[in-house]
Amino acid sequence: MSNLKAIRDRIDSVKNTKKITEAMRLVAAAKVRRAQEQVTATRPFADTLAQVLYGLQNRLRFEDVDLPLLKQREVKTVALFVVTGDRGLCGGYNTNVIKKAEQRAAELKAQGINYTFVTIGRKAGQYFKRRNEPIAGQYFGLEQIPTANESGAMADELLSLFFTGTVDRVELIYTRFVSLISSSPVIQTLLPLTPQGLEVQDDEIFRLTVRGGNFQVERESVANTASTLPRDMIFEQDPVQILDSLLPLYINNQLLRALQESAASELAARMTAMSNASENAKELMKTLTLSYNKARQASITQQILEVVSGANALG
Repeated sequence: MSNLKAIRDRIDSVKNTKKITEAMRLVAAAKVRRAQEQVTATRPFADTLAQVLYGLQNRLRFEDVDLPLLKQREVKTVALFVVTGDRGLCGGYNTNVIKKAEQRAAELKAQGINYTFVTIGRKAGQYFKRRNEPIAGQYFGLEQIPTANESGAMADELLSLFFTGTVDRVELIYTRFVSLISSSPVIQTLLPLTPQGLEVQDDEIFRLTVRGGNFQVERESVANTASTLPRDMIFEQDPVQILDSLLPLYINNQLLRALQESAASELAARMTAMSNASENAKELMKTLTLSYNKARQASITQQILEVVSGANALG
């Protein structure tokens, strides 16, 4: 009987765990929708900004424009801006991006270039702090769905490091959202900007849908319709001054988009991890139930045999 009670307790424990993991999966799904809505809401500003920059790029030769954000200089120190999460239970999301950052740091070290980390999320901060890596800044406890105010504060910090000459290049290491079951850590050079980095390219928006009771992601290509500025357009200010004002906004927008992609990747990874945990709990419950039924049947059979043996002994 003690064996049966232990199996019953184990079944009850697995049932409770399954309820928790399923609830966490649904919460992550709701937050993925919010992240999707935010990406869609910020797109008009990003498109308009890209169109204006594209028009200025055609009117000006960026190579001849003397602006700090466009100035290429000898690279002695690189700031690695690493985006992770504050929590675990999201599969290999945090591990993959940290490994990418470590590989990049090893490459820079082999080239004789110094590096420093600016970390987003407790996971990256704790990991590099334990290994005594140089850390120029840490951000954690942020909103699950990134906001423009948060990205603006980070962009100001990065611009300060670049303008003061503390670093000569800023590289962004984040996780690009591919699908609910796939994400890819990528490296993007954020500073200094290059004319190629300002080219307008077709982009994508991810959309979360439900089919057959299962979550699916569809990526919709969005063609940018940027057109050149009219040749007879008269600028009230010097175009170089306009460009100097818009470039920090562009940096902020790029950073915000990376944070949004990372947040969506983390939530999708958590959805997948909790879904797998729920499925594993379901299979374990089946196995435990089968074991319980076998043990119960053996116990009943043993009791019947004892009764029959006792009756025969009395007869």
